[in-house]
Amino acid sequence: MLLESLSVIEARYGEITQQLEENLEDYQKVAELSKERSDLEPIIEKSTLYRQKLKNLQEAQLLAESDDEEMHALALDDIQALQPQIEELERELKSMLVPKDPRDRRNVIMEIRAGTGGDEAGLFAADLFRMYTRYADAKGWKIEVLSQNETGIGGFKEIIFMVKGRGAYSRLKYESGVHRVQRIPNTESSGRIHTSTVTVAVLAEVEEVDIQIPESDLRIDVYKSSGAGGQNVQKNATAVRITHIPTGMVIACQDERSQLQNRLRALSILRARLYEMEEQKRKEERDAARLSQVGSGERAEKIRTYNYPQSRVTDHRIDISSHNLPSVMEGNLDMFIDELTLRDETERLSLVEEQGEE
Repeated sequence: MLLESLSVIEARYGEITQQLEENLEDYQKVAELSKERSDLEPIIEKSTLYRQKLKNLQEAQLLAESDDEEMHALALDDIQALQPQIEELERELKSMLVPKDPRDRRNVIMEIRAGTGGDEAGLFAADLFRMYTRYADAKGWKIEVLSQNETGIGGFKEIIFMVKGRGAYSRLKYESGVHRVQRIPNTESSGRIHTSTVTVAVLAEVEEVDIQIPESDLRIDVYKSSGAGGQNVQKNATAVRITHIPTGMVIACQDERSQLQNRLRALSILRARLYEMEEQKRKEERDAARLSQVGSGERAEKIRTYNYPQSRVTDHRIDISSHNLPSVMEGNLDMFIDELTLRDETERLSLVEEQGEE
């Protein structure tokens, strides 16, 4: 099965190489083919090594049948050394053959909203925004706030921001869901622990060519931005509210100084949400059972609990806890994301293997 899959990829790689030689004047075609070939090259390199190791193993097995004791012993040593190398190459190749999420290379639009818990939920929404900002900084990604609705005491009812950087979606997509916090609010005089929730949505940035929205599906309202008062109040109507009529979805942006910029930002958020809805439909059609697995991205899932009194953060999907909550809140999330990535890849690999056995 593995060799058959590799043969298909090797044949495609050969086709691309030939087509590149035939389409040197078609720059767009050359760019598309070059990207595809670049994506296949790591598999081709690993496949070449794998086939060489298999050939070496076959030769060693033939030599092992020799009557020459010295030759027989050397062949057995080679077989013993080659078998684990081949097994490791098989694991690596199978992982490389698992279909990749086409969104993994895209930038991310993240939406954090206060849930149950009133002001405390808003304050934790701000804490999560800070946590993701720290994580992005460590990865060399850029943060750009698209829209925010503050509570007035340092929290957020809602904040929408973009994370720009290679691989941002592939890492942050596992953060989608309900985040629960357990702690004593500053306003709590009796020392009672409160439980609040914040929802996080993670959307891949979508290009205009990926999803087309007819103008007839949109109702666009403009209004004056609300500010801190005095000179900060906008005299012109620069804020934009877009209503997507078919779904009733509403996006408002007012942080930019120009109406055009706010409109472009609102449309970017709308495209991402609509694309996510379509992706979710396709997931349900392909495999309804998979929605309960790691990375399904349902907002109703309680994915993580942040327990301040015990300095513990627990990810409920993988049953892993960190007992260093301050470190996690500083953006040290890789212990969770690495495990979620591994579980997700293992699940997708098992699905591929099951399909291959059918």
